Amino acid sequence: MTDWLIARILGTPWLMRVPIPLYRAGFGWLLGRRLVMIEHVGRKSGEPRFVVVEVVERTGQALRVASGFGAKSQWYRNLRANGVAFLSTGGVRRERVAVRLLDDEESGIVLGRYATAHPAAWGRLKGAMDVAQGGEARILVVEFTPAD
Repeated sequence: MTDWLIARILGTPWLMRVPIPLYRAGFGWLLGRRLVMIEHVGRKSGEPRFVVVEVVERTGQALRVASGFGAKSQWYRNLRANGVAFLSTGGVRRERVAVRLLDDEESGIVLGRYATAHPAAWGRLKGAMDVAQGGEARILVVEFTPAD
């Protein structure tokens, strides 16, 4: 699959929403450990919003995901605005989590480890995001940990 086609698929909102009903119904486990659903709050509407993204790293109690569209992703912007998030994974439904937006340097370190562990997936993600962002992609990482 070409980078252009992957970018188009990832940029198609209705297609990216297909897994959400599975998670909301408690069947997120069908999609494995590499995906997670983030429930966040709209920064303007105050309404619940949902996105399913790939987990790039799990360490201890931290779970890290990449915002392939960088700071322009709506879910990223909502988390930056209000920091409210609940995660649903294969075995957990709607767990309140603390949000930490990693800076460019920290994101680069996490993504470097991801690239080493999953070179083919990284190549597809990076290539598609370069196309989608019109040049060298700025991919940011968000870290989630259990809320206090």
